[in-house]
Amino acid sequence: MNSTVAQNISTNGSEPKDTAQYHTVLLVIYSVVLVSGTISLTLMMHILKSSSTSSTSIAVLNLIFTHFIFLITVPFRIHYYITETWTLTLPWCKVVSGMIHIHMYMSFLFYVIILITRLMTFYHKAGQLASFSRMHAFLVSAVVWVVVLVMVPCIIHFSYGQKNQDDDRVCFKFGKSIDEGAKVFNYIISTLIIVVATVLTALQANVLRVLCRRHREGCTSEQDFGAQLKSLCFALIMVVCFIPYHIFRLYYLGHIDIQDINEVFLSLTTFNCLDMLTFMGRRAWYTCFLGKFVCV
Repeated sequence: MNSTVAQNISTNGSEPKDTAQYHTVLLVIYSVVLVSGTISLTLMMHILKSSSTSSTSIAVLNLIFTHFIFLITVPFRIHYYITETWTLTLPWCKVVSGMIHIHMYMSFLFYVIILITRLMTFYHKAGQLASFSRMHAFLVSAVVWVVVLVMVPCIIHFSYGQKNQDDDRVCFKFGKSIDEGAKVFNYIISTLIIVVATVLTALQANVLRVLCRRHREGCTSEQDFGAQLKSLCFALIMVVCFIPYHIFRLYYLGHIDIQDINEVFLSLTTFNCLDMLTFMGRRAWYTCFLGKFVCV
């Protein structure tokens, strides 16, 4: 049955050709993400050897780990788009497919934590953060990952991809599994991400505006300005990588047949793996390549 379906797909009109074109685009995107993301994380690990273990640093470490576990699954995607055939099991296909969503939502969560922490510090509410010790940050991180590692496998096994495509050699096309209840949940999540990312970006931009007005000339030389500028970079990464996909997803949920286009938009969210490059200041490059262990 599967071989018959595969033959019909391979000999049918322009649809396979269009799918192959999308696969070529996806192959290029994921190859770039894998190479550049790996380099970015490697450089960042060198920098963190000398950084303090503040609550923000712990959030950054969680972000690095999120990128790391996603990048492990990228070679499976690249192999699939090269061979045009999924040769592994369906459960593993569902894991690899679901990992990109886990990466996106976990990255968004840690971006929000980093931005809110920096905003609270700027608005003279450091006292609220004083009681939030490094141990508390570690405990919160542990709880988050335990919840993710327990709930996500259950969701993938019992709910994700139950209405699979006819050909088991095709992967990453689980649009038919999105029922009405899941659509409502996705509408809420996408809208929330768009609103939160926009608001946090506006607040972070306002912080830089206030700093520039406060210090007039030479505001870029202030240490606080540099820290807040990095936070703005995180906010802009959310805007550039996440908002376009979630705007498109609001449309896609009503047109499940355009799964190939959705996969392209979804793949663009993975460029946030390059976010660690926001730490690559001049002294950071010296740290990595000249062996001078200097804090950023």
